[in-house]
Amino acid sequence: MATVQVNTVCGPVPSSELGVTLVHEHIVFGYPGWEGDLTMAPFDRKEVVSKAVALMNELKTFGVRTVVDATPADGGRNPELCREVSEKSGVQIVCATGYYFEAEGGHAYWKFRSSLCDIKQELYELFLKEVTEGIRDTGIKAGVIKVGSSKGAITDYERTVFEAAARVQRETGVPIITHTQEGTMGPEQARLLVEAGADPKRVQIGHMSDNTDIRYQIETLKQGVFVAFDRMGIQVLAGCPMDVERYAVLIGLTGIGYAQQLMLSHDYVIHWLGRPLKIPEIALPLIGNWHPTHLFKNVIPALKAGGVTDAHIRTMIQENPRRLFEGR
Repeated sequence: MATVQVNTVCGPVPSSELGVTLVHEHIVFGYPGWEGDLTMAPFDRKEVVSKAVALMNELKTFGVRTVVDATPADGGRNPELCREVSEKSGVQIVCATGYYFEAEGGHAYWKFRSSLCDIKQELYELFLKEVTEGIRDTGIKAGVIKVGSSKGAITDYERTVFEAAARVQRETGVPIITHTQEGTMGPEQARLLVEAGADPKRVQIGHMSDNTDIRYQIETLKQGVFVAFDRMGIQVLAGCPMDVERYAVLIGLTGIGYAQQLMLSHDYVIHWLGRPLKIPEIALPLIGNWHPTHLFKNVIPALKAGGVTDAHIRTMIQENPRRLFEGR
């Protein structure tokens, strides 16, 4: 497969120039409703940009060239801010179209519209326009489609979003990345997308790091999709195992030949929209490594100590992200 053009917030780049890529992070993120708290928590764009640029510059010292901002449309997505961060740091940023899972997303709008029209068609038109023409009037084109499902289920609404995403992926080649909730529905997501016509080589099932059952991992991988251990460092939220357990699964999957379908990231949020979060002191030790440098400082050394080779590491953090965009 030849090199393809990848939509970044600063314009298209050849897939061959993606380099080391963090496949699931967030510049900003906010649960629906944060906008109503702006009176108490005004958005300081200058401060957020400064913080994000500083982190991108730090990541460059570890060889990172590209970051995928996995923020969906209902999660406070801000493509203009991402573009400013990219321009000032030199790190390539890929932003998303798509919607979050039902319970924590902005589905009320689409639920209302579903009583009046075919929202699958409308979602398809929206995703397609944001991929091919741009988000709102920014001219910034989405480079991935983000979808998500609930704990233990894919709701009717979520299925509609998945099917619309699969149609756009089939027509444009833009990859789909997913949110799984608390280590569930990975195999089901993969089957649904493939049955809806998506190319499995352009599908990345996300948050697979939240399930340490290797049979669950293999059942998903057998669909031909990529899977992302993309919540490294998060060890306190419901359904999140300790990193040491994740290392064992990654080492095992690599050992039985699945390195070419694995990716690594953190699901880190540089800035939470709304009021600052108050993390309980008891939780702080468990998220002390939740930071995008964790991969390079701790995760990679632990994997190498378990027998994962430098070639395997390069495959997971550089070659596989490129292959996701190229469809191979």
